[in-house]
Amino acid sequence: MDIIDHVIQELAKLPGIGRKSAARLTYHLLALDNTRVNSLIQAIQNLKKYILYCSICGNYSETDPCGICRDPSRDQSVVCIIEQAKDIQTIESTHEYKGLYHVLGGVISPLHGIGPNDLRIPHLLNRLAPGSINEVIIATNPTVEGDTTCLYVSKLVKEKGINVSRIALGLPVGGDLEYADKLTLSQALKGRTRI
Repeated sequence: MDIIDHVIQELAKLPGIGRKSAARLTYHLLALDNTRVNSLIQAIQNLKKYILYCSICGNYSETDPCGICRDPSRDQSVVCIIEQAKDIQTIESTHEYKGLYHVLGGVISPLHGIGPNDLRIPHLLNRLAPGSINEVIIATNPTVEGDTTCLYVSKLVKEKGINVSRIALGLPVGGDLEYADKLTLSQALKGRTRI
């Protein structure tokens, strides 16, 4: 195997990158000057060297605790539970949520050998001291595993006397009823709100 094929193979292992995209990226890298290539190499090395998990929420950060956990302007009484750290960026991009986060690090998936103790559920329960958290919002993906995790976590949180909610699921803005599948439409009807 030559060097070009090896780089293509490695890039194709990244999520969302097929062999064609990997080849395009490889040839793009070859066309770059050494300064830009070295800058990319340094950025990737710094990512692995300096980024760590926040000991409170599980977010990726250069500091511990992370900037969100340290921010006094955030609502300290609300925690949004998400599957992966990358979900924080998605929620933050809406500029709607101003509370804290808790990254589970995955979902319960017996088929893949992932149980509740393999996730950051014990860390979550330790965070939920009486009187400090008023609401937990569960924002797991609408999959079988995400729903299972939601039910499991919500039961544990409710036992602590804390309000639990789940983000609404259903039709996207601009969506067309004609093209909605039955499950999505069912979730949209269940998650309806008064106007």
